[in-house]
Amino acid sequence: MEPRPIVLDPAGRDIAGEAARVAAGGEATLVELPDGVVAWAITRQRTLKELLTDPRVSKDPRQHWPVWINGEITPEWPLITWVAVENMFTAYGGDHRRLRTLVSKAFTARRTAALRPRVEEICTTLLDDLAAAPGEVVDLREAYAYPLPIQVISELFGLDDENLRERMRRVVDSIFHTSASPEEVTATFNEMYAVLGELVATKRERPGDDLTSGLIAVRDEESGSKLSEKELTDTLALFLSAGHETTVNLLDNAIHALLTRPEQLEHVRAGRATWEDVIEETLRHSAPVANLPLRYAVEDIELDSGVVLHQGDAILAAYAAAGRDPEVHGADADRFDVTRRLKSHLAFGHGVHLCVGAPLGRLEAAIALPALFDRFPGLTLASGQEPLEPVESFISNGHRTLPARLA
Repeated sequence: MEPRPIVLDPAGRDIAGEAARVAAGGEATLVELPDGVVAWAITRQRTLKELLTDPRVSKDPRQHWPVWINGEITPEWPLITWVAVENMFTAYGGDHRRLRTLVSKAFTARRTAALRPRVEEICTTLLDDLAAAPGEVVDLREAYAYPLPIQVISELFGLDDENLRERMRRVVDSIFHTSASPEEVTATFNEMYAVLGELVATKRERPGDDLTSGLIAVRDEESGSKLSEKELTDTLALFLSAGHETTVNLLDNAIHALLTRPEQLEHVRAGRATWEDVIEETLRHSAPVANLPLRYAVEDIELDSGVVLHQGDAILAAYAAAGRDPEVHGADADRFDVTRRLKSHLAFGHGVHLCVGAPLGRLEAAIALPALFDRFPGLTLASGQEPLEPVESFISNGHRTLPARLA
């Protein structure tokens, strides 16, 4: 008899505490998602790495999730966008290889590297705006961590319409809102396709040197392996969500960690650690995506602990728990320490499912973090001893606001 699943808080009010409780159940723990959907949360880094590259694990609900195939998942399910899209995030086997290869033609290392001067310019502009209010309390999530990646992804998309940008922002926020009402879920799903449809139509009419135009070219080229129209828009949706929210939370969590642990910032300033150390320790300690839905067992899989993931079972990648795996990081895995020798994590996935935007996220953080602390060396958190409110999600791991005093 399987144990009762742990009900995940859809509002994500205690990501770290909940991750610890789930991890206490072993390498695989049954959890309950919204509307009573059950999945196996994989909490051990070694086990999760193996499953992320195991051909017996699929990301395609249309082929391998009986609950989806039988029509038991309604369009109002809060996680519908995470499973209903058709892109490399939900593709399996040959389809995943095809889509990743096609996307790689448009999202090249050259395109990422070329963004460095623009990222530096955006950071400078944002910091100049902040400097206009010396000594005041500002929300660094809203004024710095959020606008940088949304500006970068907008320019990467070739999106220069301010109205579309604002609509896109609201869509991203709602996608990660895992306690959303059925009405909000439906409205967000429709709005996402409306925004991306307008973007694609504009770029077909006036193509440019941007990711959207590159994907359209891949979509429209004469090839047996081209993108379908739905795969095109859903690939843009993937970049929109994965390429923005994760970087916002990475910046938010890194800034918060350094402001609440000044000795860690001093390690960096004294040369005992680098900004790369800050970034990787943040990704390990406070994974920007705490839990990533969903994968599915293609056949029965027996884990080392004896737990069997039965064919068709849903699987949740518990990145927040895996980052603090004591089997990898020892008894002090919960402690944020930039001088930690081993900072291994799976915050960007692993293997063939490694996030293609990981280099861009790291690039933005590597520019934004030192720029902020160099400009405001006396920066302090303005919330006192009060804990900050988390974003309302068990997927997105960040704060609603990050109040700080500039100095």
